Amino acid sequence: RFQQVQSMMYELMEWRSQLLSGTLPKDELKELKQKVTSKIDYGNKILELDLIVRDEDGNILDPDKTSVISLFHAHEEATNKITERIKEEMSKDQPDYASYSRMSSSPTHSLYVFVRNFVCRIGEDAELFMSLYDPQKLTIISENYLVRWGSRGFPKEIDMLNNLKVVFTDLGNKDLSRDKIYLVCQIVRVGRMDLRDSNSKKYTQGLRRPFGVAG
Repeated sequence: RFQQVQSMMYELMEWRSQLLSGTLPKDELKELKQKVTSKIDYGNKILELDLIVRDEDGNILDPDKTSVISLFHAHEEATNKITERIKEEMSKDQPDYASYSRMSSSPTHSLYVFVRNFVCRIGEDAELFMSLYDPQKLTIISENYLVRWGSRGFPKEIDMLNNLKVVFTDLGNKDLSRDKIYLVCQIVRVGRMDLRDSNSKKYTQGLRRPFGVAG
């Protein structure tokens, strides 16, 4: 039972990293949240903890705002789902400890980055691409994290101010053994062909041109 719960915890931690990364599309994000809540409910059941009833989006139902009949049906539905899940697990010939074995043989690490500010006099909108870079092999070892920055010195999505966070996941022991790893930021200017063109002149808009790089 300990190994079973340990394997489930490794899965939950991996899924949590994916949720915090903020890179998942809306449909995949919803599907992953449902997998997380289903795994938590299943774990509570096998540990003989209280059953938590949820709505279709995985949110916990508020007993003060939900009718008794709705709560009863939610309990019935949750119990049936968990019972079916337990039967599926028991029907397997061997327990599935693949995640535990993978984590033990090849542990993964994550790098959390919080972008507080970007200071560069451009005069137009910009796109910032942040990634991890190996200077010896001259190669990028992660996906890009995109931040759209406005010409006034704030993020294009103003609601993302002080909330620009990213988690670079799936970094293994091989990555930690590298001599150096740089966090590289590529700057792309979005706007006119030439910054010297005035707004009164006719010019092509929305052009993406490399502007700078920082590490």
